[in-house]
Amino acid sequence: MIMIQGEVGGKIYTEPFSKGVLSRSLTRAEMGPNKAYAFASCIESKLIEDNITLITIDELVELITDRLKDENPDIADKYLAWKKIKQCNDPLVLLIGGASGVGTSSIAFEIANRLGIRNMISTDMIREVMRKIVSKELLPVIHESSFTAYKGMRVSPPPELDDVLAGFRDHVDTVSVGIEGVIERALKEGISIVIEGVHIVPGFISKELLEKDNVIMFVLTLHDKEVHKGRFYSRCRQMWARRPLQRYLDNFFAIRKIHKYFESQARKFDVPVIENIDVITTIDSIIKNITETYGGIANVTKNESERIDE
Repeated sequence: MIMIQGEVGGKIYTEPFSKGVLSRSLTRAEMGPNKAYAFASCIESKLIEDNITLITIDELVELITDRLKDENPDIADKYLAWKKIKQCNDPLVLLIGGASGVGTSSIAFEIANRLGIRNMISTDMIREVMRKIVSKELLPVIHESSFTAYKGMRVSPPPELDDVLAGFRDHVDTVSVGIEGVIERALKEGISIVIEGVHIVPGFISKELLEKDNVIMFVLTLHDKEVHKGRFYSRCRQMWARRPLQRYLDNFFAIRKIHKYFESQARKFDVPVIENIDVITTIDSIIKNITETYGGIANVTKNESERIDE
């Protein structure tokens, strides 16, 4: 049996080499499942051929990346980026914001899968919990959608302020209290999580939280308004989606106002803005930003899984 030796918290451990675990980590680097398992089998054969019964994690990663560079340098780079994010013990909190329809939920799901993060929540869900706690009579703004929140404002904004944006800011400011609670809980419990939604707006989350290296915010955009509008048609055609298309189309002008506000806030607070045209490109940009800008300090906590992926 081939054993892998590693170190966690200063303690040495060993565990059996697993083709399944290795192939799973390779699929997170966008290698196809069948090819990933075949590659893992080749690594196992190489170890057996060389009569290796004990190998360290670092030695195994070096062997894997050397083989990957020969076969597919792009996959090798993505595998190394994923490993870099996995190296530390701090939980990773990813915040992915953007106006309705730009694809925050789809990207959040894909990035969580790529990084092996098991926890994901939409800010719409946080808002729903808050709606149950606070009545419409007490706080009418959060009982409206983000793009119609101005209808729930008790006092109309001054003439010089845009109604849509004034309502949106009030809406986001309220829901941000719940978002910060989720972030603080995740950090306290050591749980990695992806939080996505229209309420993840630069400037509304506590500066103290965002100054942490492992709390990372991104904003998604779609500059072409026709592409943006097309996303609503695509989303509402899906069987599981029960969101009324016409409601979004009727409020599309307001949604685009909010979209521009996201961009301006991102520039103001130096938050990365990613044009979300292609899912793969968007995910690669997010992971590259994490590994380069934050130096791999943020990662998935080891205690989220009983075994450590090769």
